[in-house]
Amino acid sequence: MPGFELFGAEEKKEVQDVLDNGVLMRYGFDGMRNGHHKALELEQALAKRMESDYAQVVSSGTAALTVALASAGVGHGDEVIVPTFTFVASFEAVLSVGAIPILCDIDDTLTLKPEAVEAAITENTKVIMPVHMCGSMADLDALREICDTHDLILLEDACQAIGGTYDNKPLGSIGDLGCFSFDYVKTITCGEGGGLITNSKEYAERAHKYQDHGHDHIGNDRGAESHPFLGYNYRLSELNAAVGIAQLRKLDETLAKQKRTYTVLRDALTTIPEVTFRKVPLKGEESYAFLNIFLPTEDLARKAHKALGSYGVDACFYWYDNNWHYYKKWEHLLNPSTLVRFSDTINKRLKDNNRSFEESDAWMGRTVSCLIKVGWSQQEVQERAGRMVSAIQSVL
Repeated sequence: MPGFELFGAEEKKEVQDVLDNGVLMRYGFDGMRNGHHKALELEQALAKRMESDYAQVVSSGTAALTVALASAGVGHGDEVIVPTFTFVASFEAVLSVGAIPILCDIDDTLTLKPEAVEAAITENTKVIMPVHMCGSMADLDALREICDTHDLILLEDACQAIGGTYDNKPLGSIGDLGCFSFDYVKTITCGEGGGLITNSKEYAERAHKYQDHGHDHIGNDRGAESHPFLGYNYRLSELNAAVGIAQLRKLDETLAKQKRTYTVLRDALTTIPEVTFRKVPLKGEESYAFLNIFLPTEDLARKAHKALGSYGVDACFYWYDNNWHYYKKWEHLLNPSTLVRFSDTINKRLKDNNRSFEESDAWMGRTVSCLIKVGWSQQEVQERAGRMVSAIQSVL
């Protein structure tokens, strides 16, 4: 995703402001910082852009998920339903708070299938975590209804989908909490960073403290602050926040560029009858970070992915064989391998994930995803569209 493509004078100005000011840490040193609070400024801008009451920036998308789960009171023995297609950070965050990730089938949205979610709920289920992979979302109305029926928390992992919408609301703002990643290869980047949003004052207050060792941030003397509960260090530095401020200002322009390129490529592939496209829910608009297509069979998808490379079409992915993003390659989760000793309860439930997810396999085996870059010229996009059509037709 294009954040790293967008570095320019705006980012340099914000970073130089921090260096000139001389305070790189978010908290303390008030006498030196001359009113400069980049992390706070980024939080305010993020909350406004995401139409949420509160935002908390942290050191990564993984940290955002971890802090969100802790802030919602998720802990030992609780179960969190996650899709089979995600990034390893989703289940790492769940495990980090002592909870148990429960894998669940996806459908043609490439994220949680509501009927499978309903079937996966147990008396220990606490959270449903749809992951908006590759810029698009699940049927959030259906998942919201399930959460309301079973008194569960809806946590949106929108780390790959900032700027997408559902029912005219920003992704991340539909759930009780929403999380974003601002790492180097996201739509906007801080270099490293993440953020969470919520309309819950309680969750926001907990997140504010938990991400900084439990500090209550009351008063002007950091050394004299109280600690209402245990926390950890997930702070975002002022330097990282400075980059994020400039990047967030570019978000709408970036989304518009992605949509233009996406549309050209999709229109070209629509001419191939055998190619179909990922389902975007009726109320949803994706962020256009990826163009996700289905081939008729797994064999043809593999051949198409290979052909795209041979035709000079870079940045295309076959997630079915990917170590980071699909359950089949998560040996360290399916046969738990960890430096931290898990309880017998966690080990047992983790091993229950080591089974076949045939519906997920049926969709992912046929999926090829193509990244949308913002640096391509109109001519490059047209040429790319032609090569994509030729590559796919060559294997049909």
